[in-house]
Amino acid sequence: MRLSSIPLTLSTLKLRIKPFQLGSCRSRSKLPVNAILHVIEHVGLGRYGDKIDYDGDTKAIGELKRVLAPGGFLLFVVPIGEFPMIRYNAHRIYALSQIFNFFADYRMRNFAFIFEHPDPKTIINPEPSLLKGQQYACGCFCLQKPK
Repeated sequence: MRLSSIPLTLSTLKLRIKPFQLGSCRSRSKLPVNAILHVIEHVGLGRYGDKIDYDGDTKAIGELKRVLAPGGFLLFVVPIGEFPMIRYNAHRIYALSQIFNFFADYRMRNFAFIFEHPDPKTIINPEPSLLKGQQYACGCFCLQKPK
């Protein structure tokens, strides 16, 4: 797929200190594939110039879901731990149950954890109980939107 084949109109795009506004990227067609890697956990915490919004991550997830085509795939990567938490204004860490709830209407095609300790290793389709004791593992999820 060539990105040039996706008709997009950007009305406002400000990078770094002044982020673009939600809804400023308008598309006449939906995206068949979208990848968001270690971004959502920062949205709404104000660290990168965005406004403080406790629900910023869930609003951003709503936008991801909106722009994904029916039957489209989403690669979603976030920090995962045994318990959910917010580390100052740096990032969120999600519990697996939160990811399942965010995407309850999607099909989980595949997921993997990259564990923080005792040895960093990747396990594909692991048992959720393996998150016990993890505070900052990496959760990689391949999700499919219903048709």
